[in-house]
Amino acid sequence: MTDSPVWHPFTQHATEPSPPRVTRTEGATIHTDRGPLIDAISSWWVITHGHRHPPIMDAIRATAERLDQVIFAGLTHDPAEDLARALVDLAPAGLTRVFYSDSGSTSVEVALKMALGFWKHTAPGRPRHRIAVLEGSYHGDTIGTMSVGERGVFNAAYDPLLFAVDRLPLGADTLAAFETVAASGELAALIVEPLVLGAGGMVMYPPELLAALRAVCDRHGVLLIADEVMTGWGRTGRLWACDHAGIAPDILCTSKGLTGGAIPLAATLATEAIFAAHWSEDRSRTFFHSSSYTANPIACAAGLANARIWQAEDMQARLDRVAAMQADRLEALAGDRRFANPRQTGTIAALDLRTEGAGYLAAAGQQLRARALDRGVFLRPLGSTVYVLPPYCISGDELDRVWGVVADFAG
Repeated sequence: MTDSPVWHPFTQHATEPSPPRVTRTEGATIHTDRGPLIDAISSWWVITHGHRHPPIMDAIRATAERLDQVIFAGLTHDPAEDLARALVDLAPAGLTRVFYSDSGSTSVEVALKMALGFWKHTAPGRPRHRIAVLEGSYHGDTIGTMSVGERGVFNAAYDPLLFAVDRLPLGADTLAAFETVAASGELAALIVEPLVLGAGGMVMYPPELLAALRAVCDRHGVLLIADEVMTGWGRTGRLWACDHAGIAPDILCTSKGLTGGAIPLAATLATEAIFAAHWSEDRSRTFFHSSSYTANPIACAAGLANARIWQAEDMQARLDRVAAMQADRLEALAGDRRFANPRQTGTIAALDLRTEGAGYLAAAGQQLRARALDRGVFLRPLGSTVYVLPPYCISGDELDRVWGVVADFAG
């Protein structure tokens, strides 16, 4: 048993040693009491520009001098209003309303409730109530988000609480399966991680499939929910993964990189039609959702600072630079028989270890994580799937060290 009272996430305390204690962060580096670590996974995919990016830190400090948390039901404030306008400006066309929450999971819960509320209010005689998902997807760890995610080791203990969904195979049969489900007339929405299924093993699919799924939704009147919690803010090489396919969802979920990763915040963006379905003099049609920290002013200020960076600076050049560096290093291992399925979408690169036992509980992932820690690199493989998802400020030398650890481990 550990002496610390802290219970860490996704951690089996019976088998893992006490973690290093973080003392400072800067750029692509996490400084600890055991030495510096290159943050090769952006601290669980949240850090975009780098740790403690100055414009974002300045916004947090300035806002904290005049505002802390205030209730957002019946009150509003400039950081939330200004950020909402910036998000609408940056988002795919047609997303006109912004609902704040505080994590990726809650942004998806909000999206699911919006979709069901839309159908209840627009088709009260026969409201659509089913949700379709892609096999292997992950959308969070709350009850609703676990329900629309892949069933397995993550959520087996909670299965009695989860609701049924329509699961679509990801591959050659995806569109045919979706056509059948969508034609039932009962489907409220399809929720997807556009282009990259993150926690499911960095599974990647082409923009053409995403565009085709949008077309099926349009033919059958099904809402499309894009869970861009991980893929948004440049990870796939564009601001939004949906941009690659030239499509706009009916609902978009964002968190992680929304504040540059500095502080928790989430938002669910919706079309005017979805907002209008809840607009009524009948108060029973109110969208009944909130959290205590909805639209925290300090977090919104951080998000606004991040949005201003995307509006004013050449972020595309930074994304292209990281993607090119990742491609070079991935290509160097692509012919190595110790690895399988090297793949990349934008700044995200991944491959699989050829090892005994695959899947999330594969021992190789834990072993690589420990070996990397000893060499000053923070990696967190998804079992036998190794991925590198760095902050956009990472240098070539730092990436060489990261990929060197991967290559040496497999040897």
